[in-house]
Amino acid sequence: MAIRKPTAPADKSAAMAEMLASAGQETKFKNGNLVEGTVCAIKGDDVCVDIGYKSVGVIGIDEFATIEGEAPAVKVGDKVTVMLVKLEDDKTGMVELSKKRADDKIRWEKILERYVEGCVVTGTIKSAVRGGLIVQVDDVEAFLPGSQVEVAPVKELEPYVGQTFEFKVIKISNERRNLIVSRRELIKGTMAEKRAELLGSLQKGEVRKGRVKNITDFGAFIDLDGIDGLLHITDMSWGRVKHPSEVLKVGQELDVMVLDVDRDRERISLGLKQTTDNPWNTIQDQFPVGSRVSGKVVNLAAYGAFVEIAPGIEGLVHISEFSWTKRVARASDMLAVGDEVNVVVLSVDVENQKIALGIRQTQENPWDTVQDRFPVGSKIKGKVRNFTAYGAFVELEEGIDGMIHVSDISWTRKINHPSECLQKGQEVEAVVLDVNPKEQRISLGLKQAQQDPWDEIAKKFPVGSTVKGKVSKIASFGAFIELEDGVDGLVHISQISDQRIEKVKDALDVGQEVEARIVKVDRAERRIGLSIRAMTMTDDEIRALEAEAKGEEVKPVSAKSAGSENLGGLSAAFDNAFANVEWQPGEAK
Repeated sequence: MAIRKPTAPADKSAAMAEMLASAGQETKFKNGNLVEGTVCAIKGDDVCVDIGYKSVGVIGIDEFATIEGEAPAVKVGDKVTVMLVKLEDDKTGMVELSKKRADDKIRWEKILERYVEGCVVTGTIKSAVRGGLIVQVDDVEAFLPGSQVEVAPVKELEPYVGQTFEFKVIKISNERRNLIVSRRELIKGTMAEKRAELLGSLQKGEVRKGRVKNITDFGAFIDLDGIDGLLHITDMSWGRVKHPSEVLKVGQELDVMVLDVDRDRERISLGLKQTTDNPWNTIQDQFPVGSRVSGKVVNLAAYGAFVEIAPGIEGLVHISEFSWTKRVARASDMLAVGDEVNVVVLSVDVENQKIALGIRQTQENPWDTVQDRFPVGSKIKGKVRNFTAYGAFVELEEGIDGMIHVSDISWTRKINHPSECLQKGQEVEAVVLDVNPKEQRISLGLKQAQQDPWDEIAKKFPVGSTVKGKVSKIASFGAFIELEDGVDGLVHISQISDQRIEKVKDALDVGQEVEARIVKVDRAERRIGLSIRAMTMTDDEIRALEAEAKGEEVKPVSAKSAGSENLGGLSAAFDNAFANVEWQPGEAK
């Protein structure tokens, strides 16, 4: 292609005009500018365009508009607008032009004139692409991101293809020369207006229709046609609800009452149970105290079982009201959730919405007739079930125990703990000493079932006689000596030795055999007083001791060997020594 060169100017003014024209040419011919040109030739697939530069440019014929089925609609002499891509091609040295790029730029500039960010347009969704949808807006293709289709996330985009909606232009990208639109922004705006209008119209106490939108552990969110309200789990039913899903399901339509409206924070509290009558208002008429009803166990706690006796009405059966005789440690030991039970209404607290129920009241109380089965003075047989520090419990029948106090176990021995004479599971015969149905207590006596041996003990062990026995127990104040057949005597610490003794165990050991004299027999207190020191008594002292035991007047005798220098007799010395002694089991060692 020939390069046209300018002729020399005739004068300075002509030269100046040429310089200005050249400067205008330089401004006009810049890469990316749109320039007017004329089609000067068509050679095969090349269209030559003269833009008034040093050389013409060549454009592919496919960049020109075509009529379907015919050749491109372009001919020599046509005026066209093209984009100057490059003034000189690196390989050919020719001007590089583009009709398509010029058309795109013109189209984009027209778009910028028609649309601005924030305006609303109408478009039809053409197709789904990665990340969103392509929307045809007039003669412009816009991009609708998947996150901007609806307010809530959308998983499937294909169903939207072919549908026409209004969109908001949220961004105009000059780099990519496209529009980014949003349907979500329009919906949110419409919803905000509708929500504000609805929020202003809501009144406490009114009933509205709604749809369950979402369920959580603490309640459910209800859509009130554009605004959400919270239905708390405690306001779903007058009865117990463990989880909202027991009452509601997503999509369910229902009537709810407006409990509270916080317009500043846009929070609405709703109630479902409030749309029905409160059954507690008529509870006392429906379930009077003493009435017998049936129900279902709906919940278990360590302290009792909750029983539903009517829809929304639950009562508590405390573990103490399960059985007249069985000792119930946990409610689950007796019942399971879902069990059908008969109960009796014990009390009704309408204000606090509490009902106390009893299961045992549906059965006969065996303690009401216990005096008929176990009258005072009767002999019974039973097995030792358990021990306490103060006695043993004997099972008379299932759930009915009697107690043998340690003081009623033996006529002759001082018992510290019932295990000294009894074993668990051992069958014993005892006498009923007392029956208290109100306190549910029966007192038994083991020794009362046997003959009192003290009638013979006084004869068998006269005062002054010498006895032999084994140390059975040591206390701080003396030692118990087992004489025979469970008969014990007590040697006070002062009667063990002529020498002063600080501790009994320093002089005697359990199991040790000793020889002593009987210095006191107290049938009323069931005590036998012994003295090891008295083994050295003279005949006169023994006679004086015997006379004192018979209640005869006693002349003072020398009792130095017995350690009673200041007393009239050894028996008196024994009484004096034991005056402040109590035979407490806790003192045994």
